[in-house]
Amino acid sequence: MKQRYIQNLPKYLTLCEHNYLRALKLLPSDREVGSARDVQLGNNQFTIKVDGCAKYTMDISIRQLTGMLKGFNPLFLTVRLYHDAKVAEIVHHDYHQRIKPSYGYPNPQMHQKDEKYQLNAFLYDWLVACVESGRAVLNWDVDNGLV
Repeated sequence: MKQRYIQNLPKYLTLCEHNYLRALKLLPSDREVGSARDVQLGNNQFTIKVDGCAKYTMDISIRQLTGMLKGFNPLFLTVRLYHDAKVAEIVHHDYHQRIKPSYGYPNPQMHQKDEKYQLNAFLYDWLVACVESGRAVLNWDVDNGLV
């Protein structure tokens, strides 16, 4: 008999806490809906945009602008920051797909049993790379100077 996958909650929450702390460092300074910050990481450029704010949460999107590989979709993630719990996790990826806590395996979409954990572990690695090696991209407006 197959055992159902059970997520290690303390391990997952620790990962999400680390993601929260690093995501805060990359947010636009004003943190208002619609504000964005561009980040250069190697030859790739990404934009981090504040999509929504509520009393205890903030939704941000991370979108790849340059450096895409032929045959692959550019990176797109929606991340929700929970300010009261001080955690951040991916809630959508690839523009539309909501992430379930776990998946039966095998499944038609070939999701891994621990897909949610793996995606948030990827977010952790990406955030660490941006904080340690990325740089903010300054946007210039011809008429008004620095944006």
